[in-house]
Amino acid sequence: MSVDLKGRNFLKIMDFSAEELEYLLDLAADLKAKKKAGVSTEVFKGKTVALIFEKTSTRTRCAFEVAAYDLGMNCTYLDPSGSQIGKKESIADTARVLGRMYDGIEYRGFGQEIVETIARYAGVPVWNGLTNESHPTQILADFLTVRERFGRLKGINFVYMGDARFNMGNSLMVGCAKLGMNFTACAPKKYFPDYKLVAECRAIAEKTGSVITLTDDVEKGVKNADVIYTDVWVSMGEPDEVWAERIKELSPYQVNSKVMSMAGENAVFMHCLPAFHDLNTTIGRDISRKFGINEMEVTDEVFESPRSVVFDEAENRMHTIKAVMYATL
Repeated sequence: MSVDLKGRNFLKIMDFSAEELEYLLDLAADLKAKKKAGVSTEVFKGKTVALIFEKTSTRTRCAFEVAAYDLGMNCTYLDPSGSQIGKKESIADTARVLGRMYDGIEYRGFGQEIVETIARYAGVPVWNGLTNESHPTQILADFLTVRERFGRLKGINFVYMGDARFNMGNSLMVGCAKLGMNFTACAPKKYFPDYKLVAECRAIAEKTGSVITLTDDVEKGVKNADVIYTDVWVSMGEPDEVWAERIKELSPYQVNSKVMSMAGENAVFMHCLPAFHDLNTTIGRDISRKFGINEMEVTDEVFESPRSVVFDEAENRMHTIKAVMYATL
């Protein structure tokens, strides 16, 4: 089929068909090859995009900025203090103002309803750089990385360990269902994804040949896994008090050498970053003093091992974001 995404928003993975997601991955691979070969892709000279960041970021900001520059565009970065969105000016009014000035708008922040409102009123393509419920640009980067490593997506056994209730667990489960990958949430039962979303994904999976599994048994969860994925145990914006609870309940789901040995022979480790795998961060040192642990969701041994592809993922954020902007503009 011919895929045309011009004028579309990129708000959540559920909005896109398998064919459209595969098209974006193919486009990202092509743009990545061109960048490596030094081939110019400055096809959008004269266009400008706005980047709204109510939650700060290293990878997402840099990926959007470099992608925009590679496509010949200018961009304006609005940090948490750089706009009046939702404070002195409503989200809808801000969207209508920016839509008159910019050719596209990225939003990274809190509730999914915010980016959906921006998209409703902006009149230009809007891209979700992260909300509490969804992180679609990360999923494209992850799947491009998996495809580069294994040469395929369909049939891959993808295991997410830890807190699977929020943006990463949700988005990965949806993406796996859409593209025929087997998804397992390996976590305590209280950390399973929303059952309504699980039911939606299982209905999709029936058509694509994938299987959605929820288990609190680590050995069963990671058996024959091709990908072991995890994320930080406490997300941005959550109170410090939850650390004690998460460490107690999620420590059995830490990705360590034992877990990797139980997975498939060629399994890789993935993480959307940042990761608390050592004491080289302020938060890591603070948690170590309070709780007496030096590693959290992943051990440094696994993070630094040849099986870790976390920096391939980080680079691919830029290539896949470039594909999203290219396709929708």
